[in-house]
Amino acid sequence: MNNLFDINKKVALVTGGSYGIGFAIGSGLAKAGATLIFNDINQELVDKGLKAYKEAGIKAIGYVCDITDEDAVLEMVKDIENKIGTVDILVNNAGIIKRIPMHEMSAADFRKVIDIDLTGQFIVAKAVIPSMMKKRSGKIINICSMMSELGRETVSAYASAKGGLKMLTRNIAAEYGEYGIQCNGLGPGYIETPQTAPIRVDGHPFNEFIINKTPAARWGRTEDLVGPAIFLASKASDFVNGHILYVDGGILASIGKQPSA
Repeated sequence: MNNLFDINKKVALVTGGSYGIGFAIGSGLAKAGATLIFNDINQELVDKGLKAYKEAGIKAIGYVCDITDEDAVLEMVKDIENKIGTVDILVNNAGIIKRIPMHEMSAADFRKVIDIDLTGQFIVAKAVIPSMMKKRSGKIINICSMMSELGRETVSAYASAKGGLKMLTRNIAAEYGEYGIQCNGLGPGYIETPQTAPIRVDGHPFNEFIINKTPAARWGRTEDLVGPAIFLASKASDFVNGHILYVDGGILASIGKQPSA
């Protein structure tokens, strides 16, 4: 049974892995035996990630790389292959969100979200796929979102990007499954991160809304994503392809609690 989930000595690349969800997944993969590599947009964030991994007792290798820069991504992947080995596991985690009402959002802001949250994922996946094809194995995990399925106010660009990423995930599975490559999505629900801290305080209406909407009656924790990520990164998921695994406490299965009389 342990062999099913064994990722020992696998090379894992986590984009945007300096903090938050990327850091949690990267830490989990490393603790499960993978060689951990991560990138972020600037040296300050990479240094922050390296310090955090070191404090957690995890050895990690960090790269400064903009995932929307195809040449830079290709150079990073080539350097990883030359110095460490071919990427066995890619976690496409890097992304941004701009909470702006659609009628007030500029096309430039819309394009920026799409460029990072969708085009960037395409660029990084494209860079690692050729070596995966040669060795006829590989795991690609795209960090999707409940916004792959739902819409809500102020997130038109983010929902559009995540919906596109869901379909990119399925298309990679369809196009490269015959090479032993599995591409699946991981869809976090509402997760406790530094960005959500201001709206998670007792009495905040959005905090109460999420708790009442979620059957688990709580926000998700970053560690809730680790087990599902290891499953999708391991042999245990060798016949799972093009699937989006939502880790949301059941929120997508529910219309919420009935209001009390």
